Amino acid sequence: MLSVTILGNNSAVPAFDRHPTSQVITLDGLNFLVDCGEGTQIQMMKYKIRRSKISHIFISHLHGDHYYGLVGLINTFGLLNHQQDLHVYGPSPLQEIIELQLKVASTTLPFQIYFHTISKNGILADDPKFEVSCFRTNHRIECYGFSFSEKKKPRRIDVEKVKAAGIPASFYKRLEEGLDYTTKDDKLIKNEEVTTETPKGKTYIFCADTKYDESLVPFLRNADMIYHETTYLDNLKEKAEERFHATSKQAATMAKKAKVKKLLIGHFSSKYSELHEFEKEAREIFENTEIACEGVSYKV
Repeated sequence: MLSVTILGNNSAVPAFDRHPTSQVITLDGLNFLVDCGEGTQIQMMKYKIRRSKISHIFISHLHGDHYYGLVGLINTFGLLNHQQDLHVYGPSPLQEIIELQLKVASTTLPFQIYFHTISKNGILADDPKFEVSCFRTNHRIECYGFSFSEKKKPRRIDVEKVKAAGIPASFYKRLEEGLDYTTKDDKLIKNEEVTTETPKGKTYIFCADTKYDESLVPFLRNADMIYHETTYLDNLKEKAEERFHATSKQAATMAKKAKVKKLLIGHFSSKYSELHEFEKEAREIFENTEIACEGVSYKV
C-alpha cells in the first residue's frame, strides 16, 4: 500500500496552527520523509509516526522551511539510539551544513548517515518493491520534486490449479515471473492458465516549490496522486510568478494537463487564515482536488 501523511502544509512562516512542509510516504511498511521543516519531529510524535521505520529522507531544496528541522531530527535519532542507517538525499551543500552542525555540537551518532547529493533528474533509489526518482522544478534556487512508485508485484499463483497441473514448487518463482511450464511429457501449460496478473503499482509525486511551468507536465503525467504547491490564490498570480510559486488554479491546471487522478494542494502563504477558497478555486478546473490537511493520511 502507498500512502502519504501530511505533517506540514504551510509555507515559510508557521501560522494558524499550520507548520512548514513535511510529509511521510508509506510504502509496504517503509517510511520515507519528504522535507523536514521546523517542528517536523514534534508533528511526527503528535501523529504517531514511527521514527524507527524512517531510513530515507528527501530534501527538495535549501530554503529553511524545508529543512531546518533536519539536524534536530537526526540528533533525536541519536539520543534514542536509532540503529538503522540513514540515507539523506538533497542538493549540495546539505551534507556540509548538517555535518558542520553535528561537528560543532560534538555529536556522535550510533548510526551511519549516507548523504546523496542531487544534481540532476534521475533515479535516486531502486528496490525490488519501489523506485524513487527526482526532477528539477522551476524555483528561485535549485529545487527538486520526487516521484514514489510501487513496482508491479509478481503474478499471483492459483495454488489449486498449479497443484492440479503437477507443477513443482521449485518452479513457482518462474511462474510469478510469467514463464510457461512444460511437463515431462512435453505438455505446455500456459502461465495465464495457473496465475493471474497483479494490478499496476501506484505512483505518488511530490511536486516541490515551483512557479507554473508546463515543462513539468511530463514528470507528473498519469500519476495516481500528486502534491502541488498553491502558495497563493489566483488573484495574486503576478506575485506568485515573481516569487517562483504557484496559485490554486495553476496547480489544478497542471493536474488537468498531466491527467493525474488526484491532486493535493499545500504550501499555503501565512497571509491566509482560511483555506477553503484554495480548494474551491482549484476544483473549478480539476474536480478531484483536496487540501493537504495536517495529520491526515491519504491512500494513493
